[in-house]
Amino acid sequence: MKDIRYFSSPIIATLLFFCACGTNKNDLITKSGLEVRNFERALNGDSTRLFVLRNMQGAEICITNYGGRIVSLWVPDRSGKFSDVVLGFDNINEYTAKPSSFGATIGRVANRIDHGKFVLDGDTVRLDINSGEHSIHGGAAGWQNQVFKGSKLTDSTLSLRYTSADGEGGFPGKVDVEVAYTLRADNSLSIRYTCTTDKQTPINLTNHSFFNLSGDPTNSILGDSLYVNADSFTPLRPDLITTGNYQSVTNTAFDFRKSTAIADALGSQGNGSDQLAIVGGIDHNFILNTDGDSSKLAASLYSSRSGILMDVYTDQPGLQVYTGNMLDGSRTGKKDIVYNKQAGICLESQYFPDSPNKPDWPSIMLQPGNTYKHVCVYRFSTR
Repeated sequence: MKDIRYFSSPIIATLLFFCACGTNKNDLITKSGLEVRNFERALNGDSTRLFVLRNMQGAEICITNYGGRIVSLWVPDRSGKFSDVVLGFDNINEYTAKPSSFGATIGRVANRIDHGKFVLDGDTVRLDINSGEHSIHGGAAGWQNQVFKGSKLTDSTLSLRYTSADGEGGFPGKVDVEVAYTLRADNSLSIRYTCTTDKQTPINLTNHSFFNLSGDPTNSILGDSLYVNADSFTPLRPDLITTGNYQSVTNTAFDFRKSTAIADALGSQGNGSDQLAIVGGIDHNFILNTDGDSSKLAASLYSSRSGILMDVYTDQPGLQVYTGNMLDGSRTGKKDIVYNKQAGICLESQYFPDSPNKPDWPSIMLQPGNTYKHVCVYRFSTR
């Protein structure tokens, strides 16, 4: 019998390599052109990775466990051509070297907290200050800057877990969080968040993906049309903290109850234009009419260039609409595309900003023994 060890060993070694790293050979370069190896790095005692989810329709989503970030989202346009509809970067170093929120899971508390403090059971809790005089997105230790433990449950489902230590970012209590991503057969992306804690603590999570449904971020989102199922929004002070009031969208630039071109809204000179001036566009929380029913449509975004329609469903009471006003051309993303102002738009399901300091607003306090639950679905279709 011939000795076949010399030519079989490399084959066996290759098979063992793929088994050991848990990466399908077909995933080494993704459909959107990302190289998996460019996301593998040792960081603070953990290892970053890129996970690839696909469905039977050919859609694909790539997620890194660094910050639970959506890196690419590959869906078909009206002609059946696939394109990447989220902003991001083609290697992990671009995410770690220049802190940002591109595609990230935001926690413990999304958005701004006034002067980074709030009162809990009579004591003042002081948080990391990282946005002028305020705290934003959980501070420097926010979950967008943490490495999650990843487990690919099926070809189309990923679970990411992280334990946030008591005192992280100034927040009380140890928190265990799981974020589950599922790419469904109908080309919808479901994101489910769950959290538990051992001490009372505020929790308000969201995903900070920038969408550009044209599939080409050299096109701004100004030509896209937006619908938001909301009769009111929460206005801002000049320092970007919510005032504590609700304002009707009627006869303002914030009325998206009929699908409206974003350029038309941002060009409005009527009521609400002072709010646009504060942030150079829209970066506001809308109070949804959906009453926590995730079967009701919360928002829609449509690109006439590609024919791609994105419908948003959530059980959360609010939706932060951010029109990419602070994208300034200083970041170069995938395919060497410079991200200029309004190259993308964020539609972020959430509770209302600065809720810990607004006692009349829905509470975001999580108690020991209870579970925080939150679902957001982005469904893609064409017309």
